Amino acid sequence: MLTAPPSTTGAGWRYWVPLPPRLELPVGQIPPDFALGDVTYQRTMRLANWRGKQPVVLVFCRIAAAIAYSPQRHTHLVAIDEAYDQFRNAGAEVLAISPQPQRQTQAVVDDLGLSLPLLSDPTGGVFRAYYTGQALGAPLPAQFLLDAQGRLRYCHLFSLLHPVAPPATLLAALEQL
Repeated sequence: MLTAPPSTTGAGWRYWVPLPPRLELPVGQIPPDFALGDVTYQRTMRLANWRGKQPVVLVFCRIAAAIAYSPQRHTHLVAIDEAYDQFRNAGAEVLAISPQPQRQTQAVVDDLGLSLPLLSDPTGGVFRAYYTGQALGAPLPAQFLLDAQGRLRYCHLFSLLHPVAPPATLLAALEQL
């Protein structure tokens, strides 16, 4: 299981070497477990806690350090948050993951008014374990759908033509479970 230690310093320097995203996690297999701090609800979230209970949508967010976070710069995260009730009504939990330390991740929650769980992965260990890739100082976005048994059923990795899977695509994949 991956865990992220508490951090008060940024780790942006870790992301300056470009790494392309890689489809290394096989569909049908259980991806790596992790435990990260949820800054929205002030608790530790462990992915394995959902196995045998409900599907999970993992939303890896590209969030660079900033003084303030605006909806215009984080349209995908805002769209996922706006669709959060739809995901919950479909029986799934959404876990968004930020590469920022907890304090900066809390600023994202506050500035964007998020209601979905936003987890802090300041070391980038979970981003690397899921092979999301990185470029220009931040990890790349990616989205994964796990079924109720915790098996990977859908994966969207960053590309220049399709940087993220929109909520409608993720909801359609969820309906296929």
